[in-house]
Amino acid sequence: MAINFVVSKVIIVLWLTIMMVIGAQSLEPWSPLQAPKELVNKFSRDPLLISLASTDYGHIIHENPFAIFAPSSINDISNLIKFSNSLPFPFTVAARGQAHSLQGQSMTNNGIVVNMTELNRLKNGVGIVVSEEKSSLGYYVDVGGEQIWIDVLHATLERGLTPLSWTDYLFLSVGGTLSNAGISGQSFRFGPQISNVHELDVVTGKGDLVTCSKEKNSELFYAVLGGLGQFGIITRARITLGPAPTRVKYLRLIYDNFSAFSRDQEHLISLIGLNESNNAPDYLEGLLLLNQQPLDISFYPEFDQPRVTSLVTQFGILYVIELVKYYDNNTQEHIDEDVKLLVKDLKFVPTFMFQKDLTYEEFLNRVHSDELNLRSEGLWDVPHPWLNLFVPRSRISDFDEGVFKGIILKQNITAGVVLVYPINRSKWNDKMSAVTPNEDVFYVVSLLHTAATLDQLESFKAQNQQILQFCEDASIGIKQYLPQNKTREQWVQHFGPKWKSFQQRKVQFDPNRLLSPGQGIFN
Repeated sequence: MAINFVVSKVIIVLWLTIMMVIGAQSLEPWSPLQAPKELVNKFSRDPLLISLASTDYGHIIHENPFAIFAPSSINDISNLIKFSNSLPFPFTVAARGQAHSLQGQSMTNNGIVVNMTELNRLKNGVGIVVSEEKSSLGYYVDVGGEQIWIDVLHATLERGLTPLSWTDYLFLSVGGTLSNAGISGQSFRFGPQISNVHELDVVTGKGDLVTCSKEKNSELFYAVLGGLGQFGIITRARITLGPAPTRVKYLRLIYDNFSAFSRDQEHLISLIGLNESNNAPDYLEGLLLLNQQPLDISFYPEFDQPRVTSLVTQFGILYVIELVKYYDNNTQEHIDEDVKLLVKDLKFVPTFMFQKDLTYEEFLNRVHSDELNLRSEGLWDVPHPWLNLFVPRSRISDFDEGVFKGIILKQNITAGVVLVYPINRSKWNDKMSAVTPNEDVFYVVSLLHTAATLDQLESFKAQNQQILQFCEDASIGIKQYLPQNKTREQWVQHFGPKWKSFQQRKVQFDPNRLLSPGQGIFN
């Protein structure tokens, strides 16, 4: 009896071993030679390309893809995804535009990275088509998802037109920003970029190429906008345009009191709902000036910089409203009066208002000069442990006390750029996947750190976790923008009431969970 038991045990172990070997073989990476013949030559396993695709702007997460795919058409992307779905063990697919993600969201471990920039090269500059005549939609531009916003700006300005909503940095892909939301100082007035899209072409996780809008295939349309790449790859977007101004008045107003700062910001964004909306600002953001080195006061006239520095030293932390009014030849004679009217009741520190006069393009593309400086100093391709939050208006004062003063100022780590400004939630469409706090007004808070050393990186990561923990302990009710959640429970909490529909949309449009694995939502 004992012998039979031993023999049986040996047979079972042998059988399990054989099955494990078979299973391991079946899970080995598939060969590109298995792909349809029209796709075979579009795969590359070049070590340099693999290395480039294994990191992103964040320079924190590193994942090696199995291969890079260089599409020569939208159909190539569709056929790639259909091929993956046909395999016993489908590979994951990450669409990579400018890879400005922070925590590996544009990556895939052992899957395929689709180099979307190849489409731009092959389109020979025809990936941006501005409408010739005003239609029932008004003016619009059709843009390939691989295009970057600076090129969209140039193409539309040639017709005297412009998109209405921007990001602060313009060297980002259209598909990338629309997969998140796309926010900046115009969002209080026109909503995020996803609120300014008429129509999309999308390759779904099934490989289907679908045209969608609010009226046509609306479930996919709303899913993809702010959907973190989970439901489809955006290959074309039809974007709202308006008349382009030629110049801007760019103001900075300095405050030593957070209550006055936030009250004035909220007053300014409320003007778009009043009769005097024509005198509402065209752009509004805010930032912190902290008594930490290096202190960036380059915006201010050289002869004023000592008194700005003195004020920062006195208070430790200052709050700055960035305010912009657009104008052109028709409104030039009134612009100074408009600015004077706009700021007359604001409670900034007397005599601490500063302004510049720039072209419209100079203003929108202002971050590019910062990029060039950082590149020259070797501080661009380094880790960026950013933290981007949406904070409910009702708790922004608590956030100021607990985070700006209680953590960032006290810890005295070089903070980099810290943005803080309010947005009107009414400008967001709740059918879309993007999530916000459930208040009429919420604040964008962006901690845009740059870590020159490993020690700095660890310090910023620890500080970010401390900030998130503070918000949780104090029940602030934040939502992360460009979220970095790690667990399923965190994602469920992030999406809140939208989680169920988000799951259902995943099953509907990407049942094998191929797309954007770097987000870590369904892995």
